[in-house]
Amino acid sequence: MERDLRKELDQWQKKEERIPLLIRGSRQVGKSYLVEAFGREAFESFVTVNFEMKPDYCACFQSLDPSDIIPQLEGLSKTRIIPGKTLLFLDEIQNCPRALMALRYFKEKLPQLHVIGAGSLLEFTIEDEQFSFPVGRVQFLYLKPLSFREFLQAKGEEMALEQIRSATVANPLGKGMHKHLLDLLKSYFFTGGMPSAIRSFLSDNSYLECQRIHDVILGNYQNDFGKYASKSQYKYLQRLFEKAPRMVGQRFKFNKIDPEMRSRELKIALEQLGYAGLIYEVHAVSAAGLPLKAQMKDNKFKLAFLDIGLLQTSLRVDPQDILQADLLQINAGVLAEQFVGQELLAYANPYRKEELFFWEREQVSSSAQVDYVVAIGSEIIPIEVKAGKTGKLKSLHLFMSEKKSSLGVHISQNPLSFHNHILALPLYMIDELPRLYPT
Repeated sequence: MERDLRKELDQWQKKEERIPLLIRGSRQVGKSYLVEAFGREAFESFVTVNFEMKPDYCACFQSLDPSDIIPQLEGLSKTRIIPGKTLLFLDEIQNCPRALMALRYFKEKLPQLHVIGAGSLLEFTIEDEQFSFPVGRVQFLYLKPLSFREFLQAKGEEMALEQIRSATVANPLGKGMHKHLLDLLKSYFFTGGMPSAIRSFLSDNSYLECQRIHDVILGNYQNDFGKYASKSQYKYLQRLFEKAPRMVGQRFKFNKIDPEMRSRELKIALEQLGYAGLIYEVHAVSAAGLPLKAQMKDNKFKLAFLDIGLLQTSLRVDPQDILQADLLQINAGVLAEQFVGQELLAYANPYRKEELFFWEREQVSSSAQVDYVVAIGSEIIPIEVKAGKTGKLKSLHLFMSEKKSSLGVHISQNPLSFHNHILALPLYMIDELPRLYPT
């Protein structure tokens, strides 16, 4: 399956001045597969070192000097490592912290060699206060589950992708293609973006098999808890992970997890699940200016899950509900809001750890909430994920009036249109928002 991040790898390969890459992302989103395909296709030779499978390779990094490291790696791998012709891939690099430290010296002493590192629980090593990370000498790239655009590519829907890219308000998609894409979207709501689930679905078209794979992935994540949590903390992680899917899209409160559990310990568990990339905190902002994070309210946030497929499996959503119901009504709109947040992250800058924000107004006489706010250029754009017509979007209209916004976005199953400064954007066109603004 093709990944959009491959384009970034191709550009990195061609740079004369490059620094080592570190691919970050949660377990099983396809980091190793992406880099291995890149190494086989774009280089004369490819050497991969998996520190989880072969911990003996850690001994090669007793010295941090590449001139000492490379001969040892060549001996163990029985492969020549030639600068400019070989890609060196250090996988599960969090299991060898000295390999992480060595990346700076590859940049300084052997910049001609292409080096990529990756790791599933890498965030815990990087966030460790005792670990000194080579800031400025390593470039991060973030890989997430497959977006809906990548799902369409995997399905061979090139014609649909071409029509999405060329659609405008004046010339939207025809009714037939609009319905076709909504049907494909229903499939994606169930498969989600985890590569193994999509691969299975493309092979046998079975939603039940997809759900089985999701259960395996969720179980693997829980098995990982012991790798980064003490025994006393494990129960908090377990409980929070069980309850988090039911809290997606809601204002988060610790006492909703378990009134008998201490908020302090649950806060640590929440932070750890965030490091593992399994959940995202969607923080409230005042949206008074840019950057949005400057007005972030630390104690007011909602949750988003890593992947919509994993979420619907956790919630035990019936496949028939997705195939037959309005996508914005399933589980009171939770899956639709999750999908939009996931898509916004998927198309964000891959070199930064992007965050999601929403707007909330808490006044006794006039409370309001807008699902997401994003920055496009110097503008703050409110996004509402709702069924129905644009005229009934009270919170969106209130935001636009208070903030003097030139554009609001209403995401639904309705066709692409523009009326009264509100862009009606179908769910399958979220990646086209920057192109369509200003409309």
